Amino acid sequence: MTDAAAPQRGRRAARVTGDDRQLAILATAERLLDDREFRDITIDDLARGAGISRPTFYFYFASKEAVLLTLLDRVAREAGTRTAHVFDRLGDEPGASWRRGIEAFAETFSAHRGVTVAAVAARAEAPELATQWSRLLGRWIDATARGIEAERVRGASPSGPDAPAPHRLATSLNLLNERVILLALTEPEATGPLSEAVDTLLHVWLTSIYGRVAVDGAQEGAPHSGACRESSAPREAASSPASAPPSPTDSAGSGSSSD
Repeated sequence: MTDAAAPQRGRRAARVTGDDRQLAILATAERLLDDREFRDITIDDLARGAGISRPTFYFYFASKEAVLLTLLDRVAREAGTRTAHVFDRLGDEPGASWRRGIEAFAETFSAHRGVTVAAVAARAEAPELATQWSRLLGRWIDATARGIEAERVRGASPSGPDAPAPHRLATSLNLLNERVILLALTEPEATGPLSEAVDTLLHVWLTSIYGRVAVDGAQEGAPHSGACRESSAPREAASSPASAPPSPTDSAGSGSSSD
């Protein structure tokens, strides 16, 4: 039989894999969270949106909380990737480095607003979600504390008996970030747009860490004018070599919360 006479065969439909179904469930959940509260979303909603049956859903996730936990883990990984190198030039561009760190979290959580708001709201009733959130925050607190310590070692940040311990200061600053960013996502009239919230947070961070508003590089690369204005930073301190502290992802297993 010649090629011309050979019967035409239809293409096989692409096989749907388990990974495809799991991704479909996650995509459905994130889409629904953009418009509805987590408590109002049902297993049937997730299964229907993913094109599977309710029994099939349970093959991939034990509960809708497990779906949210997986989504939060993905957001945490994305935030970790974005903050991996924010301290690489801390000694040269302290203000710009702190800005990048704050912006990375603000923009990541804004891009996944529904997941962020749902995870924060569900922490009280879902211990695993609370643990995952604390782990994420703990890694950044530890990295922030190392950054503050590095700035004190090079003489750019005041130290001494009256200065708060780096880890305690880092904890307070990051808890402030959490609250303000969440408000910017849910009640922007209280904080202004997210970009303004970032400016305000940067102002608080710089004055808390350095005892003054002005730090070299605070506005470098900033896409908008903010509350923080540059003036002279300690040039003699900035010229001293300082090793960049490890990023939040470098010590994922050594944060204040154990993995």
